Amino acid sequence: MITTQLITEWGERLDPNHVLEEYPRPQLMRDSWLSLNGFWDYAFTDTPDYPDFFEGTILVPFSPESLLSRVHRQLMPDGYLWYERTLPIHSILSEKRCILHFGAADQCALVLLNGRKACRHVGGYLPFETDITKYLEEGENTLTVRIQDFTDQSYHSRGKQSLRPDGMFYTAQSGLWQTVWLEWVPDTYIRDFRITPDIDAETVRFDLAFSGAPGKAAACPVQYRIYQDGQCVVSGSSLRPSFTVSLPDPHLWTPEDPHLYLVKLTAGEDTVTGYFAMRSYTIERDGGNIPRFCLNHSSLFLNGVLDQGYWPDGLYTAPSDEALIYDIRKMKELGFNLLRKHGKIEPARWYYHCDRLGMIVWQDMVNGGGYFKGPHTWIPNVLLPFQKGISDTSGNYWFFGRRNQKGREEFVREAAHTMALLSHFPSVATYVLFNEGWGQFEASRLTSVLKRRFPGSLIDSASGWFDQGCGDYDSLHIYFHKLSLRGGGKRRCCVLSEYGGFACRIPGHMAVTKGFGYRDTQSPAKFRQAFHSALEKEMPSLVAQGLSAAIFTQLSDVEGELNGILTYDRKICKLDP
Repeated sequence: MITTQLITEWGERLDPNHVLEEYPRPQLMRDSWLSLNGFWDYAFTDTPDYPDFFEGTILVPFSPESLLSRVHRQLMPDGYLWYERTLPIHSILSEKRCILHFGAADQCALVLLNGRKACRHVGGYLPFETDITKYLEEGENTLTVRIQDFTDQSYHSRGKQSLRPDGMFYTAQSGLWQTVWLEWVPDTYIRDFRITPDIDAETVRFDLAFSGAPGKAAACPVQYRIYQDGQCVVSGSSLRPSFTVSLPDPHLWTPEDPHLYLVKLTAGEDTVTGYFAMRSYTIERDGGNIPRFCLNHSSLFLNGVLDQGYWPDGLYTAPSDEALIYDIRKMKELGFNLLRKHGKIEPARWYYHCDRLGMIVWQDMVNGGGYFKGPHTWIPNVLLPFQKGISDTSGNYWFFGRRNQKGREEFVREAAHTMALLSHFPSVATYVLFNEGWGQFEASRLTSVLKRRFPGSLIDSASGWFDQGCGDYDSLHIYFHKLSLRGGGKRRCCVLSEYGGFACRIPGHMAVTKGFGYRDTQSPAKFRQAFHSALEKEMPSLVAQGLSAAIFTQLSDVEGELNGILTYDRKICKLDP
């Protein structure tokens, strides 16, 4: 139970008239856009009917459960949350389309424009958009969003959210929690593009997707310009939406030298800018025939941190862009080169900062499903044989809380959407399909499906336990035992995808009076001693045996979980840089 409401220094400085004003999609930018962040009217209702009145204002994009929203109220599964604001449209541009974007809305959203349904969306973690041109009127327009959030009472993806937060599960949040924005685009426009670097062939492949008038996109030539350090190094055009460009002697991306190329694409009247990096992630065998994680074909040990992405004042939403940057830079300062984003998908700007600052990312799929029927986290960790040998196929759907077929189908769609979305970002190296059995099902089949759809992607199919013998990694979690490989590292790349979990209480910087951790340390000095003992005494021999990555739990304290390197308010660092 939260007993003290903490606030970060960025939350203290927040100007409600200037909230997260940075362009929300740096991987695909246009000049013509308008942020809709700021104060909206809100109401809670018990029925899906339009409210009789609005109760006050909420600061978007902070969820109503958060301190920074100015509401601080929980949306329950049997209720509805309404948002409303006006859109002043001075003129409707001829042969232009107005696209309304939502970074994320948790969990089920109905979007209305002037009382007419514009779109519905289910899923609290992925962006969506809708063309609202035909609903617009010159002058004042009314934008309304109705939210319903089942949190952990349904099969929808929920991450670490719980209506009864305790230990490793945290306060549930809902509603609009990423930037909402408008942009004007031509009648036919570039909806998305994928950039695939090939460092061996010294080429870059572009695959563009268009939206708009039927037939026009097929006849729309694409002009491209690639920039390095502000200078155009390659330019040309293509009559096809998919094409490959030669890029001789490429400058390779590494955490120490996170070099990015800028690209400008023009198709008809539409121009977008983005960026990419020349890099490759592979699993390759070393001289001792041990599979190792490799960046640009060179073995790289991944010294990582588990990152929940929670904030005491904004919950899922960082109070500012500077706050996002702080976490990444602080971990780099401490010597880490990897962040494992745990049970959450961040706004695009977080991945962009990892790209430009040089932080490799492992991305979890957001878990869902019903109640996890099997033994929970600590039992498989203590009873080592229990970690293997339990099938996640149809006969055991009940065990993992995956009986609902719609829920399984939704997870597959969201996993593919996640990989398509994050393929833009050079820092993303691995996708974690399932973690510790939470909502796990058919890991082997899904790994094969996603590998076919996204060739070259690395997948940790089952992080922690209930391993099905598939994917690129033998992925271990060790908290209650001495660190060891337990026979891993022969057929697949062996990684310690979670370890540590040392609880350290810092009075005045705790959200609870009592907290959770896998092992208590009584002071920052004891915390540092435990950390360095694991990293410097136990880890080197494991690396020699085949360990390729070690991910420490965790970046910051979160509510009742007090095992962070940083306190929850980010004001104290328990490690010495």
